[in-house]
Amino acid sequence: MIGSESRAEIRPRAKTLAVCKTMRLVQAFAFLVAICLAAPAYAEAAVNAPAGRVRGAAAGDVRIYRGLPYARPPVGDLRWRPPSRLPRWRGVRDATQFGAACMQPPSPFFTHAAVSEDCLFLNIWAPADARNAPVLVWIHGGSLINGAGSEAFYEGTRLAQRGVIVVSINYRLGALGWLAHPALSAESRDNVSGNYGLMDQIQALRWIRRNIRAFGGDPGNVTIAGQSAGALSVTLLMAAPAARGLFARAIAQSAYLITMPELRNSTYADWPDAEAIGVSFARSLGATDIADLRAMSAAAIIEGTGQARYYPLATIDGRTLRGQLVEVFDRGEQARVPMLAGFNEGEIRALRFLLPPPPADAAAYIREIRARYGDLADAFLARYPAETISESMLATTRDAMYGWTAERLAVKQTAIGAPSYLYYFDHGYPAADEQGFHAFHGEEVPYIFGTTATTPSYFPAVPQTALEQRLSDAMMSYWATFARDGVPRARGEEAWRPYDRDRAYMAFEDIPRMRAGPPNNYSINEAVVCRRRAHHIAWHWNVGVIAPVLPPETSGCPRVD
Repeated sequence: MIGSESRAEIRPRAKTLAVCKTMRLVQAFAFLVAICLAAPAYAEAAVNAPAGRVRGAAAGDVRIYRGLPYARPPVGDLRWRPPSRLPRWRGVRDATQFGAACMQPPSPFFTHAAVSEDCLFLNIWAPADARNAPVLVWIHGGSLINGAGSEAFYEGTRLAQRGVIVVSINYRLGALGWLAHPALSAESRDNVSGNYGLMDQIQALRWIRRNIRAFGGDPGNVTIAGQSAGALSVTLLMAAPAARGLFARAIAQSAYLITMPELRNSTYADWPDAEAIGVSFARSLGATDIADLRAMSAAAIIEGTGQARYYPLATIDGRTLRGQLVEVFDRGEQARVPMLAGFNEGEIRALRFLLPPPPADAAAYIREIRARYGDLADAFLARYPAETISESMLATTRDAMYGWTAERLAVKQTAIGAPSYLYYFDHGYPAADEQGFHAFHGEEVPYIFGTTATTPSYFPAVPQTALEQRLSDAMMSYWATFARDGVPRARGEEAWRPYDRDRAYMAFEDIPRMRAGPPNNYSINEAVVCRRRAHHIAWHWNVGVIAPVLPPETSGCPRVD
């Protein structure tokens, strides 16, 4: 009986019971750990960010958070106003589905499950073990008219596996994102309007600065990147004072530094001011004031942009943007950040609407070029000969828009002491080359995201070979390491020299190859743009046989030998 046991007998038994109890607790804890490890994927992707608690999805070693709002919905009275900060949401937000794309016209190249005026969402792909990881913010293309951060091209899992947090964003498009109008300016504290899509991008970067640490990212190591209109957006952000300090590096793929309208002035005689464009657009919709425009459905406004041939562009308003991009970069007022920029050999092969009708024959081509390029005609014809009119015209527009822009970005960043890396994408594969789309506009995007196996049906099918995989792996590594520390590297591939060493550039052909002296006729295009600017003539895709007559040699403009 217990009552008859000695204290000496009780102590060992008590010790044994205590040990057993401890073992049971350890076993129970291990059981609970096992349950947690076997829990559904969303439990592993739970985050408590300053914006609110969020539950995403797990895809192996990557955590994905889709459809996170970064600003209040720009609807009703908030249409055509700067984005405003969203209060912390309550409860746990489900982030397993993409948010709606911004309103846009139908397109065979951009398909979305939903479009809405309530569209200011971003998406995050983060390595499961991310701790102070570099962040790459992707800005989609689409001429500021179409696109979304949820495009299949931009699926960020493979790139995130390189140790980078990938964020893709939406921003307002078309007239809903870029319209300027005197009545909208009157509502503004700064008496300006337009650039709402650009302000959305800045607001998204602010959200990332406040929240990305909760997802494992370094808010001080953000790279902005984009292709086409997304690359144009990168250059706009580099020029925008309000974006300063929100990013540490920049990547511009097929950017274009074209003329932008000023808010009220018409410095360029053939380019109306932005407010005048807005008044004309409102009139085309039958609107007498901004209240009428805000009362219209977003769908009606987007439909009206096509009928009115409204083309969205950023506006020089003296506030968000203080000058033409070429002027800002000439003055060295852009963000002093490392830059990676480039263009594709076949940019215009998929953008032939940018080409003018071809001349009747070689003689007519030569006549037009001599009449329009004057003292630069011989140099122009040497680079774009009449013997191959079709290829010459493709190269003329490509070089004037994309090639000149890419190299100019490298030149101007180098001039302010920021390391710059230039590339030329000249890779072909059977399905694209057979359709005449060698290295076409946007072809490099799935290589950078590692999504060559899941391209849309309209995209020439990329063969799933070891060679294609090697190129994709190399490009992902170059982009990821540049985002990490500003120097693009890829194990087993050539070292990428900065541009300032003999105009060095990386040629992405069958494999990456370092070369010198990019093939874009930079000197001629720099001279042409300089002369046009000096004489207040707009520059964009009005080149070659439709170019305005070139002004004579102008003081301060480069000579072409």
